Amino acid sequence: LRMLQVKLIVTGDDFGYCPRRNQGIVDCFLAGAISNVSLLVNGSAAADAAKLARRHNIPVGLHANLSEGSPVCEVLKMNSSLLNRDGFFHGKMGFRTALSKGLLNMSEVKQELKAQVELFHELTGHLPPHMDGHQHVHVLPEVRHVFAEVLEEYGIKYTRVPIEPGLHNCDWIPPSLMDFYLGVEEDSFNTVDVFTKHGIRWPDIYIGLSTMGRNMSVSSIRSAIDSAVLELTAKAPQSRTVTIELMVHPGYPSVPPVGGCGEGPDDFSQSWERLHELQTLIKPELQSHYKSRNIQLCSFKDL
Repeated sequence: LRMLQVKLIVTGDDFGYCPRRNQGIVDCFLAGAISNVSLLVNGSAAADAAKLARRHNIPVGLHANLSEGSPVCEVLKMNSSLLNRDGFFHGKMGFRTALSKGLLNMSEVKQELKAQVELFHELTGHLPPHMDGHQHVHVLPEVRHVFAEVLEEYGIKYTRVPIEPGLHNCDWIPPSLMDFYLGVEEDSFNTVDVFTKHGIRWPDIYIGLSTMGRNMSVSSIRSAIDSAVLELTAKAPQSRTVTIELMVHPGYPSVPPVGGCGEGPDDFSQSWERLHELQTLIKPELQSHYKSRNIQLCSFKDL
């Protein structure tokens, strides 16, 4: 493989979820292990996260959230199709179920997405250079159209399309999770035309489902990158620069009741898996692998 230039955006998701997540993400950034973050503006530590991003000059985009915790739009906190009986968002699977039953009002989805962009702007002093969806809600049917409209309205150029090369070969992913991932993949394929039509862009390659939590290792990241780049260059041998987004979730485990987006932290957030990601990402052998492969870490504004 001739010396391709690879631009790698390593995005730490869920910035703002809790103080311990924020600290883990900052530590990772300062170690040169991540190069970008995605902020949950309804996270309990979002304001603190925005301050940390400013202090350490961390590139930050918006992790739009319609599935966990509470809305940020005041009007929708009272009464909205986005809320369950307890007054919180429907949850990762609950959102999908409500959507498939036609119970979600898309004008409320749009209202909440815009409120999150506005709050992001208020917290950080700028509009997000990129915007993606917490638990991949942004590629779901109907939602994808509204999401694309909001990005176009605010001039947000970049998003994430979670189609991961080699996902089907990952036999270590448990069947229930694989079913969810394959649903995300199918929704993503159906979203490509919508985002393209609205002039929205995303990196050439997405990685992050196969390397999440306990499945993350230096070798799993390395082989995911290498095989994805090989596959891409086989399809388009003339390309000189390849862009990749690696989605990661580093942090120190949340300690309840602190954290979350209104309901306290979830199981994944309290687990050792976040810390495992952090410890893997900062390993020197990963950094030296990037150097040997001419992989340059960057953020969306560097594309």
